[in-house]
Order: sequence, then C-alpha cells, then structure tokens
Amino acid sequence: MTDRGRELLELRNKHIPQGPFNVTTAFIREARGAKLIDVDGRELIDFAGGIGVVNVGHCHPKVVEAIKDQAEKFIHTCFHVAMYEPYLELAKRLNELTPGDFPKMTMFANSGAEAVENAVKIARYATNKTSIICFDNAFHGRTLLTMSLTSKVKPYKLGFGPFAPEIYRMPFAYCYRCTFGLKYPDCDLACASYLEHFFISYVAPENTAAVVAEPIQGEGGFITPPPGYFQKLYEICKKYDVLLIIDEVQSAMGRTGTLFAIEHWGIEPDIITTAKSLAAGMPLSAVTGRKELMEKPHVGGLGGTYGGNPIACRAALEVLDILLNDGLLDRAKELGQKIRSRLEEMKEQYEIIGEVRGIGPMLAIELVRDRETKEPATDEAKKLVQMCYEKGLVILSCGNFGNVIRFLAPLVISDDDLDKGLSILEECIQNLHK
Repeated sequence: MTDRGRELLELRNKHIPQGPFNVTTAFIREARGAKLIDVDGRELIDFAGGIGVVNVGHCHPKVVEAIKDQAEKFIHTCFHVAMYEPYLELAKRLNELTPGDFPKMTMFANSGAEAVENAVKIARYATNKTSIICFDNAFHGRTLLTMSLTSKVKPYKLGFGPFAPEIYRMPFAYCYRCTFGLKYPDCDLACASYLEHFFISYVAPENTAAVVAEPIQGEGGFITPPPGYFQKLYEICKKYDVLLIIDEVQSAMGRTGTLFAIEHWGIEPDIITTAKSLAAGMPLSAVTGRKELMEKPHVGGLGGTYGGNPIACRAALEVLDILLNDGLLDRAKELGQKIRSRLEEMKEQYEIIGEVRGIGPMLAIELVRDRETKEPATDEAKKLVQMCYEKGLVILSCGNFGNVIRFLAPLVISDDDLDKGLSILEECIQNLHK
C-alpha cells in the first residue's frame, strides 16, 4: 500500500465507525467490466461484483450513457410529487418479465431490505394476517423487520434486539447439512413437506400471511434447493391460502443464467423482490406482485421519497436491454459451465472443498476441515479471502459458519480474466494445504 492508500485508511478509521465491515483495504479509483483499479494503481480481478450488484459489469457504457442523459434532464422530483416515464416503463417491463401469467403491478424502493419489507407489508395488508414464515440461513436485510427475517445472529442481529414479532423460522433445503439427516432424492423432500407440520406445531395457516424464501440463499451460503422443492412448497402454500414471496435480491438479473432464479423451479410466486443488479449499482429495488395483492394497500400506504429515482430507473431499463438483447444470459450459462468445471476439478484434488453448489454462474464452494465430519473451515476461508486479495483477486466468504466462498463475477468477465482468477484461487487453496 502506498502513502495515498495508507492516508485514506487512516481517514476511514478516524471518521467512520467499525460497524460497516470492509472485506479488503482497497480504495478504488476506477472500475470497468470485471476489473477494479485502486488508488495505488493496482489492478484487481473482481469475483465479488459489489456483492452481486454489477452483473452487467462496472460502468457498462450503455448504463453510463443512460445515467448521463437522465442527469442532464432532471435528477429527482419524487414520484409522489411529479411522476415521470422511466418509473412507468420499468414497472411495465418487470410486470411482463417476472414469472406468472397473470396481471401484475410493481412499486419501487431503494434497497433489497426495503423491497422485502414492503412485500411483507403488502402481504399482511392483502391477507389481513400477520405471521410470516422464513428459513434457517436466510438473509433478507438489516432493517428491524428484515433483520428479524435474517437468520445469522452475528454480526447481523447481535445486540440489536428486540426483534419484530410474528416471525417464524423453519429449516431450509440444505442438502449438504440436512436438518432431518436424510439424503436427496430418497428424502422425498421432507424439508418442504415439513411446512404442513409447521402449520400445526408453530403457527396456524389462518394467521400466516406469507412464506418468504430466497431461491438460492445468498449470504446464507448459496444453499441451493433440489428439483421439486419449491414446487412442493408452492403447492402447500396454495393449499392453505398462504402467499409465497420470493426474494430475488441477489439471484435475479441473470445471476443463474435466467432473468430470475425461480424460473429453474417453474413456479409463479405471488410476489417477487429484486434489487442489487437491477440497476447496475444505482440504488433501486422493486416489488412485483399479483395485481389484486398490490392494489390492496390504501393510497399513501406505500412509497418513499427516493423510491424509483429516475436515474436509477433509466439504468435499470438499460440493464434489462443488455441482459435480454446483448446475449448476456447465454454468456452467463457459458460462465456457469466453465466455473463449475474448474471448481469440480479442484474438489477432486483438495479435500478442503466439501461441496460445489449453485446454478449457472451463481456458484459456491463450502470449505471443511474434514469431509466426513463436515467441520466448517471458517478460519481457512477467511485466510483464503486475504490470500487471494494479496494476489489480485477479490472474493467473498459467506454462510452461517463463514466457510463458504461465493462467486459473483460480472457476467461480462473475459475468459482470460476468469481463468486467471480461478488459477489464483486454486493456487491459494493449494497453499492452504501446506
């Protein structure tokens, strides 16, 4: 680190509290595609993507141009005060693109947590029921309500209680560490069927507004349910007149090779939340749901000053065009095959990799000290993140034990940078064994 880097780090430590965690000590000067360049001129390959925010890459030219164009016209009016076309256009497109052959409506907010919170508000209002069911290993945000929905205690919940009431948590489809001690497919999806038992022992369906789930759990460790899981969960929800809210904040916008991850299970959720890569780094989130649900809350019951900012909406419209018209979804599928192939090869060589999981390029490896006991390799994962950073690769750990390495590289990454990044990863994993 140069004098400039050290100077900035000192400023950070002097003026910013320790609460906002930093994965690296880098201060970025510019970013393009899947590359970061820090103030010291050091180039980094980005396998983090701003935590899944820049699927179309850093500073995509079309997104930058849209932002510039809108900024020169007007930056903010507040949609509640004076409306504008980008908000309408984006809502229309999301209503058309989200799964479900039924009329839909969309509202916008700023963050993933806001989207989930609004989805819960809508579900409660529309059903006149208060209880919400969520899952082990879930991450839905850091506001009071979404922190209550989030599973991991430290660092997200420790010391921040009391939490929101009427939140109930049940096991998720974590096949590698099955709560029920079973194996797929012989388990007959016991984790999904358990919802019916849950309605008897923990919270009645007559009181339950919605089940909230991530298609692939993000911060929880990229835990990926098997085929049939969401279909069964959906059927049970319908049987008992309970809404299904799918949180696509991290998994949407091409991250799994499809626009929405839930498409892999072929179901039509009642409400879907999106954020992160929706606007390529601009703060924007969306709640899209069945028209009859979205229309229930009274006038003035939903919204916010900055929600659906015109610049963010313009950026999101470009993101959708790039994903759908520039072949980026096909590229995502190709990347997924390349990354999985390399990770599976590494698993064959290195005992520390207990499992490779995910869909498309939304992949992760779970690190364990022993494949038989599956003891989490938490310290090793932390060390791996640092080792990769020192060699020019930015990666992220996640999972309740902090022992999962997730891959969120922008979908525009070149083959050369991808190969180089994976080689750095493998070299560092090899060094962990020495």
